Amino acid sequence: MAEKRKAKDLVIAIDGPAGAGKSTIAKLVAARLGLRYIDTGAMYRALTLKALRAGVDCADAGGLMELLAQSRFEFPVAKEPENPAVLLDGEDVSTLIRLPEVSQEVSRVAMVPEVRRELVHIQRELAAGGGIVMDGRDIGTVVLPEADIKVFLTASLEERARRRYLEMRQKGLPATLEEIKKQIATRDKLDREREVGPLQAAPDAICIDTTALSPEEVVDKIIQLCTEGREG
Repeated sequence: MAEKRKAKDLVIAIDGPAGAGKSTIAKLVAARLGLRYIDTGAMYRALTLKALRAGVDCADAGGLMELLAQSRFEFPVAKEPENPAVLLDGEDVSTLIRLPEVSQEVSRVAMVPEVRRELVHIQRELAAGGGIVMDGRDIGTVVLPEADIKVFLTASLEERARRRYLEMRQKGLPATLEEIKKQIATRDKLDREREVGPLQAAPDAICIDTTALSPEEVVDKIIQLCTEGREG
């Protein structure tokens, strides 16, 4: 990890499996440090949503790339740090990209090498200049290997399913705990075994098991890492 960077210039990468708390923690860390938050997983989900709407098979590289070429992703500064908007072609799709049908297909989209290469390029452009917190599944290993701070969050399958279930209930989305548990287990397997950008912790990442920790406790640990690894 690079050292002696000012807080406003830090590039923080937060990775981990589905439901480990990446988005929640990344949003809170960004708010605490006054940095921009970029949810890379939302980009894959948004493209998946667009493919489903257009009737494009989620494994069709050509069709997906055509859609991607016509897509615009925006992450405006949120009025409420814990609820940032994700805009796809100007439309707020923050809730729609969390629907079960999107969750079931997003791994297929993420496994397409051409899609990953193009989105990685876009993500690196978004991170240029620093001052960002970016979360996903291959940020510290593929997207931003030179990030100043790299964190890999984990949690038990049961706890991750419980969190996702409660999140969906709060948003009024249909789901059962057992369905979500199966979806996450399947997603884990696909993410670990994919040839391009598989889910794994970077060698220099700090691993944090969030199973028994509150979001605030996890954020405090990451803020401490940032404080130790910078000046100013």
